[in-house]
Amino acid sequence: MLPDLPLIDSFGRLHNNLRISVTDRCNIRCFYCMPAEDVQFMEKSELLTFEEIERFVRVVVPLGIDKLRLTGGEPLVRRELHTLVRKLAAIPGVKDIGLTTNGILLADQAELLYQAGLRRINVSLDALSPEKFRKFTRREGFEQALAGIEAAQRAGFDPVKINAVSVRGLTEEELVPFGHFARKTGVEVRFIEYMPLDADNTWERGKVLFAHEIIETLSSSIMPLIPVATESAQGHGGPATEFVFADGIGRIGLIASVSQPFCLSCNRIRLTADGKLRNCLFSLEETDVRGLLREQGHDNELVAAVRASILAKKEGHEINTARFIQPTRPMHSIGG
Repeated sequence: MLPDLPLIDSFGRLHNNLRISVTDRCNIRCFYCMPAEDVQFMEKSELLTFEEIERFVRVVVPLGIDKLRLTGGEPLVRRELHTLVRKLAAIPGVKDIGLTTNGILLADQAELLYQAGLRRINVSLDALSPEKFRKFTRREGFEQALAGIEAAQRAGFDPVKINAVSVRGLTEEELVPFGHFARKTGVEVRFIEYMPLDADNTWERGKVLFAHEIIETLSSSIMPLIPVATESAQGHGGPATEFVFADGIGRIGLIASVSQPFCLSCNRIRLTADGKLRNCLFSLEETDVRGLLREQGHDNELVAAVRASILAKKEGHEINTARFIQPTRPMHSIGG
């Protein structure tokens, strides 16, 4: 087995993007991600250490992994996260490190993270009103999230991207305010179709606010949205289709995971906070790499485990078929 062969699955998809969850804990309780109360979190001893994460990344970078994204739960509740960022940024071959956060703790950490080598940041924010924010998150923190976005921009992150989950009957009134927010602040707002990963198992297709409806609403209420020619649009694995308003001010992204699945160009694998490798967000199987890391397994064993996981990857998530089975892990436990 040659260790430096690229990670290609049985459908010819090349994998270069690793999403790393650093914790399943979170300081809010978004309904599409986790229960409102009585959440059973992992014990600290179950979580991969920064050193274990660093070792895993060093093993997979020679296989072609060059893009990393840190997720949770809420990754900023993991103490000294900038230390991990600095470790990962120092690994030869790592070209890009991103972070997905709810922004509540970001104001105090944005500068440290940027100095450590983080360059891309996505803030999950589903509403631009405190009332809707509380309804989604079942917690306070709206003003802190806005302060986090501003701090990220001051620190040098450009663009800061907003991830907004779109749910029929809940978020229609937020679309136009988000469009104006993108135009006013320079952030890129990315609307994500509501996916079946909620802890309460209440997802229904009828609750999905589809991407084409979002485009129509923003185009008719503000001004037409024009598609942007990007790497993502050319089929290199990025999930967002990007648009700009006709006057060139304000960038909008659409992640149509349900209505227009991008599975056939997926380039991602995921490492959960407790050291399980998942070849798909909706996978029903996992590969344990924590055991190999803690038992001082040889690097070749880790490489073999990664390759086996990639080869077992299915063609797609099958959300739109009768065959779909929702994963038992909710979103906060998988990693966003």
